[in-house]
Amino acid sequence: MAGFDDLRQASAQLAAEPGSPKALYDFGYACIERGIAYLAVPALREALRLLPESAGVLRELVAAYEREDRNREAADVLAAREASLTDWPDRYLLVFNAVMAGDLPLTRSQFARLSTPEDEMWLPVHARISRTVERAASAGTAAPLDRTDLRGWQFVIGGSLLGTLSPFGFEAGMHGRYAWLQDSYSLCLRGLLRLRAALAAAGARPESVSLLPDRDSLILGLAAAEVLGLPAEPFAPGRGNTVVVAYRLDALDDTGAIAAQLVERAPGQVLHEHASCWTEAPPVTADSIALLHQTAVAPWGAQQRYDRSGRAEGLDADDRPAEALAAAVVQADPSADPGDGGTPADSDEAFAAFAAAVGPTWFLGSRDRLRSPGPVPSSRFR
Repeated sequence: MAGFDDLRQASAQLAAEPGSPKALYDFGYACIERGIAYLAVPALREALRLLPESAGVLRELVAAYEREDRNREAADVLAAREASLTDWPDRYLLVFNAVMAGDLPLTRSQFARLSTPEDEMWLPVHARISRTVERAASAGTAAPLDRTDLRGWQFVIGGSLLGTLSPFGFEAGMHGRYAWLQDSYSLCLRGLLRLRAALAAAGARPESVSLLPDRDSLILGLAAAEVLGLPAEPFAPGRGNTVVVAYRLDALDDTGAIAAQLVERAPGQVLHEHASCWTEAPPVTADSIALLHQTAVAPWGAQQRYDRSGRAEGLDADDRPAEALAAAVVQADPSADPGDGGTPADSDEAFAAFAAAVGPTWFLGSRDRLRSPGPVPSSRFR
Protein backbone atom coordinates (compact mmCIF):
# COMPACT_ATOMS: atom_id res chain seq x y z
CA MET A 1 0.00 0.00 0.00
CA ALA A 2 2.91 2.36 0.66
CA GLY A 3 4.38 1.63 -2.76
CA PHE A 4 7.62 0.14 -1.39
CA ASP A 5 7.88 -2.45 -4.13
CA ASP A 6 11.61 -2.98 -3.56
CA LEU A 7 11.05 -3.85 0.09
CA ARG A 8 8.04 -6.05 -0.71
CA GLN A 9 10.02 -7.99 -3.29
CA ALA A 10 13.07 -8.33 -1.03
CA SER A 11 10.87 -9.53 1.85
CA ALA A 12 9.19 -12.12 -0.34
CA GLN A 13 12.56 -13.37 -1.61
CA LEU A 14 13.95 -13.66 1.93
CA ALA A 15 10.88 -15.54 3.08
CA ALA A 16 11.39 -17.98 0.21
CA GLU A 17 15.17 -18.30 0.77
CA PRO A 18 15.92 -17.49 4.42
CA GLY A 19 19.44 -18.94 4.19
CA SER A 20 20.47 -17.04 1.07
CA PRO A 21 23.19 -14.41 1.65
CA LYS A 22 21.95 -12.46 -1.36
CA ALA A 23 18.37 -12.47 -0.13
CA LEU A 24 19.54 -11.36 3.32
CA TYR A 25 21.67 -8.58 1.82
CA ASP A 26 18.93 -7.34 -0.53
CA PHE A 27 16.43 -7.25 2.33
CA GLY A 28 18.86 -5.34 4.55
CA TYR A 29 19.68 -2.89 1.78
CA ALA A 30 15.98 -2.21 1.12
CA CYS A 31 15.30 -1.67 4.82
CA ILE A 32 18.07 0.93 5.04
CA GLU A 33 16.79 2.70 1.94
CA ARG A 34 13.30 2.86 3.44
CA GLY A 35 14.41 4.24 6.80
CA ILE A 36 14.01 1.12 8.93
CA ALA A 37 17.66 0.27 9.46
CA TYR A 38 16.98 -1.54 12.73
CA LEU A 39 15.28 -4.30 10.70
CA ALA A 40 18.29 -4.49 8.41
CA VAL A 41 20.73 -5.29 11.21
CA PRO A 42 19.84 -8.95 11.94
CA ALA A 43 19.60 -9.80 8.23
CA LEU A 44 22.96 -8.21 7.40
CA ARG A 45 24.59 -9.68 10.49
CA GLU A 46 23.52 -13.14 9.32
CA ALA A 47 24.67 -12.42 5.77
CA LEU A 48 28.09 -11.46 7.13
CA ARG A 49 28.25 -14.66 9.16
CA LEU A 50 27.64 -16.61 5.96
CA LEU A 51 30.05 -14.46 3.91
CA PRO A 52 32.66 -13.28 6.46
CA GLU A 53 35.06 -11.98 3.78
CA SER A 54 32.49 -9.83 1.97
CA ALA A 55 33.45 -6.15 2.18
CA GLY A 56 30.12 -5.14 0.66
CA VAL A 57 28.06 -6.91 3.33
CA LEU A 58 30.34 -5.53 6.06
CA ARG A 59 29.93 -1.95 4.84
CA GLU A 60 26.16 -2.29 4.56
CA LEU A 61 25.95 -3.65 8.11
CA VAL A 62 28.06 -0.73 9.33
CA ALA A 63 25.71 1.64 7.50
CA ALA A 64 22.73 0.08 9.28
CA TYR A 65 24.42 0.43 12.66
CA GLU A 66 25.27 4.08 11.92
CA ARG A 67 21.70 4.92 10.93
CA GLU A 68 20.59 3.63 14.33
CA ASP A 69 23.39 5.45 16.22
CA ARG A 70 24.84 2.07 17.22
CA ASN A 71 28.40 3.24 16.66
CA ARG A 72 29.91 0.93 19.28
CA GLU A 73 28.64 -2.13 17.41
CA ALA A 74 29.82 -0.69 14.09
CA ALA A 75 33.29 -0.11 15.51
CA ASP A 76 33.39 -3.61 17.02
CA VAL A 77 32.45 -5.41 13.80
CA LEU A 78 35.10 -3.44 11.91
CA ALA A 79 37.76 -3.91 14.58
CA ALA A 80 37.19 -7.66 14.48
CA ARG A 81 38.42 -7.55 10.86
CA GLU A 82 41.04 -4.85 11.41
CA ALA A 83 43.89 -6.78 9.80
CA SER A 84 42.09 -7.06 6.46
CA LEU A 85 40.55 -3.59 6.23
CA THR A 86 41.26 -1.30 3.33
CA ASP A 87 41.94 2.26 4.43
CA TRP A 88 39.19 3.81 2.30
CA PRO A 89 36.49 3.48 3.29
CA ASP A 90 36.86 0.69 5.88
CA ARG A 91 39.55 1.98 8.25
CA TYR A 92 38.04 5.44 7.98
CA LEU A 93 34.69 3.94 9.04
CA LEU A 94 36.43 2.34 12.01
CA VAL A 95 37.95 5.69 13.06
CA PHE A 96 34.62 7.50 12.62
CA ASN A 97 32.60 4.97 14.58
CA ALA A 98 35.24 4.70 17.28
CA VAL A 99 35.12 8.43 17.97
CA MET A 100 31.31 8.49 17.84
CA ALA A 101 31.35 5.64 20.38
CA GLY A 102 33.68 7.62 22.63
CA ASP A 103 36.62 5.23 22.24
CA LEU A 104 39.54 7.64 21.87
CA PRO A 105 42.35 5.04 22.22
CA LEU A 106 40.91 3.08 19.28
CA THR A 107 40.32 6.32 17.38
CA ARG A 108 43.93 7.44 17.76
CA SER A 109 45.50 4.08 16.99
CA GLN A 110 43.49 3.57 13.82
CA PHE A 111 43.80 7.18 12.68
CA ALA A 112 47.58 6.84 12.93
CA ARG A 113 47.36 3.96 10.44
CA LEU A 114 45.00 5.78 8.06
CA SER A 115 46.75 6.82 4.87
CA THR A 116 46.04 9.96 2.88
CA PRO A 117 43.55 8.85 0.20
CA GLU A 118 44.69 8.64 -3.38
CA ASP A 119 41.15 9.03 -4.68
CA GLU A 120 40.14 12.70 -4.52
CA MET A 121 36.58 11.80 -3.52
CA TRP A 122 37.84 10.86 -0.04
CA LEU A 123 39.93 14.00 0.56
CA PRO A 124 37.11 16.04 2.18
CA VAL A 125 36.26 13.10 4.44
CA HIS A 126 39.91 12.71 5.41
CA ALA A 127 40.11 16.41 6.26
CA ARG A 128 36.92 16.18 8.34
CA ILE A 129 38.05 13.20 10.42
CA SER A 130 41.48 14.83 10.87
CA ARG A 131 39.79 17.88 12.38
CA THR A 132 37.73 15.66 14.65
CA VAL A 133 40.85 13.99 16.03
CA GLU A 134 42.49 17.41 16.45
CA ARG A 135 39.46 18.71 18.37
CA ALA A 136 39.53 15.65 20.61
CA ALA A 137 43.11 16.45 21.54
CA SER A 138 42.32 20.06 22.46
CA ALA A 139 39.07 19.23 24.31
CA GLY A 140 40.84 16.51 26.26
CA THR A 141 43.01 19.13 27.95
CA ALA A 142 39.98 20.82 29.52
CA ALA A 143 37.23 18.20 29.76
CA PRO A 144 36.91 14.59 30.97
CA LEU A 145 35.36 13.35 27.69
CA ASP A 146 33.51 10.64 29.59
CA ARG A 147 30.03 9.29 28.92
CA THR A 148 28.37 12.30 30.59
CA ASP A 149 30.54 15.12 29.17
CA LEU A 150 28.02 16.53 26.71
CA ARG A 151 29.84 19.83 26.11
CA GLY A 152 33.19 18.16 25.52
CA TRP A 153 31.86 15.60 23.08
CA GLN A 154 29.66 18.10 21.26
CA PHE A 155 32.80 20.04 20.46
CA VAL A 156 34.71 16.93 19.39
CA ILE A 157 32.11 15.53 17.02
CA GLY A 158 30.80 18.78 15.54
CA GLY A 159 33.06 21.66 16.49
CA SER A 160 30.20 23.30 18.41
CA LEU A 161 30.55 25.08 21.73
CA LEU A 162 27.50 24.12 23.81
CA GLY A 163 26.50 27.08 25.96
CA THR A 164 24.12 25.61 28.51
CA LEU A 165 23.10 22.28 29.99
CA SER A 166 19.54 21.31 30.87
CA PRO A 167 19.11 21.44 34.65
CA PHE A 168 16.52 18.67 34.56
CA GLY A 169 16.87 14.91 34.30
CA PHE A 170 20.66 14.69 34.16
CA GLU A 171 20.77 11.64 36.42
CA ALA A 172 17.66 10.21 34.77
CA GLY A 173 19.43 9.84 31.45
CA MET A 174 19.25 13.25 29.76
CA HIS A 175 22.87 14.27 30.53
CA GLY A 176 22.30 17.95 29.74
CA ARG A 177 19.91 17.67 26.79
CA TYR A 178 16.27 18.75 26.85
CA ALA A 179 13.48 16.49 25.65
CA TRP A 180 10.44 18.79 25.43
CA LEU A 181 11.17 22.44 26.19
CA GLN A 182 9.01 25.52 26.57
CA ASP A 183 11.76 28.03 26.00
CA SER A 184 12.06 31.28 27.95
CA TYR A 185 13.39 34.79 27.43
CA SER A 186 15.83 34.13 30.27
CA LEU A 187 17.28 31.08 28.55
CA CYS A 188 17.64 33.00 25.28
CA LEU A 189 19.60 35.70 27.08
CA ARG A 190 21.71 33.16 28.94
CA GLY A 191 22.64 31.55 25.64
CA LEU A 192 23.68 34.91 24.17
CA LEU A 193 25.78 35.73 27.21
CA ARG A 194 27.56 32.38 26.87
CA LEU A 195 28.16 33.22 23.20
CA ARG A 196 29.69 36.54 24.22
CA ALA A 197 31.91 34.80 26.76
CA ALA A 198 33.02 32.22 24.18
CA LEU A 199 33.95 34.89 21.62
CA ALA A 200 35.98 36.76 24.21
CA ALA A 201 37.74 33.62 25.45
CA ALA A 202 38.65 32.55 21.92
CA GLY A 203 39.80 36.02 20.89
CA ALA A 204 37.14 36.36 18.16
CA ARG A 205 36.24 39.94 17.24
CA PRO A 206 33.20 40.06 14.95
CA GLU A 207 32.14 43.41 13.53
CA SER A 208 28.40 42.84 13.08
CA VAL A 209 25.42 40.58 13.70
CA SER A 210 23.80 39.12 10.58
CA LEU A 211 20.01 38.84 10.77
CA LEU A 212 18.37 35.81 9.21
CA PRO A 213 14.91 36.35 7.65
CA ASP A 214 12.71 33.98 9.68
CA ARG A 215 10.89 35.68 12.56
CA ASP A 216 12.37 33.61 15.39
CA SER A 217 15.91 34.23 14.18
CA LEU A 218 15.22 37.91 13.56
CA ILE A 219 14.09 38.36 17.18
CA LEU A 220 17.10 36.57 18.59
CA GLY A 221 19.48 38.33 16.18
CA LEU A 222 18.27 41.78 17.25
CA ALA A 223 18.76 40.76 20.87
CA ALA A 224 22.25 39.43 20.06
CA ALA A 225 23.23 42.75 18.51
CA GLU A 226 22.35 44.50 21.79
CA VAL A 227 24.12 41.93 23.96
CA LEU A 228 27.27 41.92 21.82
CA GLY A 229 27.25 45.67 21.22
CA LEU A 230 27.40 45.26 17.46
CA PRO A 231 25.43 46.70 14.53
CA ALA A 232 22.79 44.46 12.98
CA GLU A 233 22.42 43.98 9.23
CA PRO A 234 20.53 41.55 6.99
CA PHE A 235 22.30 38.27 6.27
CA ALA A 236 24.42 38.22 3.12
CA PRO A 237 26.12 35.04 1.84
CA GLY A 238 29.89 35.05 2.23
CA ARG A 239 30.07 37.99 4.63
CA GLY A 240 32.98 37.58 7.02
CA ASN A 241 33.70 38.91 10.51
CA THR A 242 30.07 38.60 11.53
CA VAL A 243 27.90 36.58 13.91
CA VAL A 244 25.03 34.86 12.11
CA VAL A 245 22.26 34.19 14.63
CA ALA A 246 19.60 31.53 14.18
CA TYR A 247 16.93 30.48 16.62
CA ARG A 248 16.68 27.07 14.93
CA LEU A 249 18.68 26.20 11.85
CA ASP A 250 16.20 23.57 10.69
CA ALA A 251 13.53 26.28 10.32
CA LEU A 252 15.39 28.73 8.08
CA ASP A 253 13.54 28.21 4.81
CA ASP A 254 11.84 25.52 2.78
CA THR A 255 14.50 25.35 0.09
CA GLY A 256 17.51 25.01 2.38
CA ALA A 257 19.33 27.68 0.36
CA ILE A 258 20.49 29.69 3.37
CA ALA A 259 21.70 26.61 5.22
CA ALA A 260 23.68 25.58 2.16
CA GLN A 261 25.32 29.03 2.12
CA LEU A 262 26.43 28.54 5.73
CA VAL A 263 28.11 25.15 5.34
CA GLU A 264 31.35 26.74 4.14
CA ARG A 265 32.58 29.24 6.74
CA ALA A 266 33.48 32.74 5.56
CA PRO A 267 36.61 34.19 7.25
CA GLY A 268 35.74 35.42 10.73
CA GLN A 269 32.13 34.27 10.45
CA VAL A 270 30.54 32.71 13.56
CA LEU A 271 27.25 30.80 13.39
CA HIS A 272 25.17 30.72 16.56
CA GLU A 273 22.07 28.53 16.94
CA HIS A 274 19.96 28.87 20.04
CA ALA A 275 17.86 25.68 20.06
CA SER A 276 19.44 22.77 18.18
CA CYS A 277 17.56 19.50 17.70
CA TRP A 278 19.80 16.56 18.56
CA THR A 279 17.46 13.81 17.34
CA GLU A 280 16.96 15.35 13.88
CA ALA A 281 20.14 17.32 13.30
CA PRO A 282 19.85 20.52 11.24
CA PRO A 283 21.43 20.61 7.76
CA VAL A 284 24.36 22.69 8.99
CA THR A 285 26.18 22.48 12.34
CA ALA A 286 26.56 25.75 14.24
CA ASP A 287 29.79 26.93 15.83
CA SER A 288 27.91 27.93 18.97
CA ILE A 289 24.78 26.23 20.32
CA ALA A 290 22.88 27.50 23.33
CA LEU A 291 21.01 24.27 24.07
CA LEU A 292 20.16 20.83 22.69
CA HIS A 293 16.54 19.70 22.57
CA GLN A 294 14.23 17.21 20.92
CA THR A 295 11.19 19.51 20.76
CA ALA A 296 11.14 23.21 21.66
CA VAL A 297 8.60 26.04 21.61
CA ALA A 298 9.96 29.58 21.34
CA PRO A 299 9.24 31.93 24.26
CA TRP A 300 6.97 34.02 22.02
CA GLY A 301 5.26 30.97 20.54
CA ALA A 302 2.00 29.35 21.60
CA GLN A 303 2.86 27.75 24.93
CA GLN A 304 1.04 25.93 27.72
CA ARG A 305 0.94 26.47 31.43
CA TYR A 306 -0.59 24.39 34.19
CA ASP A 307 -2.68 25.53 37.14
CA ARG A 308 -2.39 24.09 40.63
CA SER A 309 -4.80 21.30 39.78
CA GLY A 310 -2.63 20.20 36.87
CA ARG A 311 -4.97 21.37 34.14
CA ALA A 312 -3.32 22.69 30.99
CA GLU A 313 -4.13 26.13 29.68
CA GLY A 314 -3.06 27.24 26.21
CA LEU A 315 -1.33 30.61 25.80
CA ASP A 316 -1.57 32.44 22.49
CA ALA A 317 1.57 33.33 20.60
CA ASP A 318 2.95 36.82 21.25
CA ASP A 319 2.54 38.75 18.01
CA ARG A 320 4.31 41.92 19.11
CA PRO A 321 6.93 43.31 16.71
CA ALA A 322 10.31 41.59 16.62
CA GLU A 323 11.97 44.64 18.16
CA ALA A 324 9.74 44.47 21.24
CA LEU A 325 10.37 40.77 21.74
CA ALA A 326 14.11 41.27 21.30
CA ALA A 327 13.99 43.92 24.02
CA ALA A 328 12.23 41.41 26.27
CA VAL A 329 15.12 39.00 25.74
CA VAL A 330 17.73 41.64 26.61
CA GLN A 331 15.81 42.68 29.74
CA ALA A 332 15.28 39.12 31.02
CA ASP A 333 16.92 37.63 34.10
CA PRO A 334 19.76 35.40 32.83
CA SER A 335 20.10 33.47 36.07
CA ALA A 336 20.29 29.72 35.59
CA ASP A 337 17.23 27.66 36.51
CA PRO A 338 18.18 25.55 39.56
CA GLY A 339 16.29 22.62 38.05
CA ASP A 340 16.11 19.41 40.02
CA GLY A 341 19.53 19.78 41.58
CA GLY A 342 21.04 16.82 39.75
CA THR A 343 22.94 18.58 36.97
CA PRO A 344 26.66 19.21 37.62
CA ALA A 345 27.68 22.80 38.32
CA ASP A 346 28.25 24.83 35.15
CA SER A 347 29.80 28.15 36.10
CA ASP A 348 30.56 30.98 33.72
CA GLU A 349 34.23 30.64 34.67
CA ALA A 350 34.34 26.93 33.80
CA PHE A 351 32.64 27.57 30.46
CA ALA A 352 35.07 30.37 29.58
CA ALA A 353 38.03 28.18 30.51
CA PHE A 354 36.81 25.42 28.19
CA ALA A 355 36.21 27.91 25.37
CA ALA A 356 39.73 29.30 25.78
CA ALA A 357 41.25 25.80 25.77
CA VAL A 358 39.55 24.75 22.52
CA GLY A 359 39.75 28.16 20.86
CA PRO A 360 42.63 27.27 18.50
CA THR A 361 40.59 24.40 17.00
CA TRP A 362 37.17 26.06 17.11
CA PHE A 363 36.76 27.72 13.71
CA LEU A 364 38.28 25.08 11.46
CA GLY A 365 36.79 23.51 8.36
CA SER A 366 33.23 23.36 7.11
CA ARG A 367 30.03 23.03 9.14
CA ASP A 368 28.93 19.61 7.94
CA ARG A 369 25.71 18.08 9.23
CA LEU A 370 26.12 15.79 12.21
CA ARG A 371 25.09 12.21 11.45
CA SER A 372 25.29 10.97 15.04
CA PRO A 373 24.49 12.42 18.48
CA GLY A 374 27.83 11.07 19.68
CA PRO A 375 28.84 8.96 22.66
CA VAL A 376 26.81 10.73 25.37
CA PRO A 377 23.45 8.89 25.56
CA SER A 378 20.14 10.59 26.31
CA SER A 379 16.59 9.45 26.74
CA ARG A 380 14.29 10.45 23.92
CA PHE A 381 10.69 10.41 22.73
CA ARG A 382 10.34 8.18 19.69
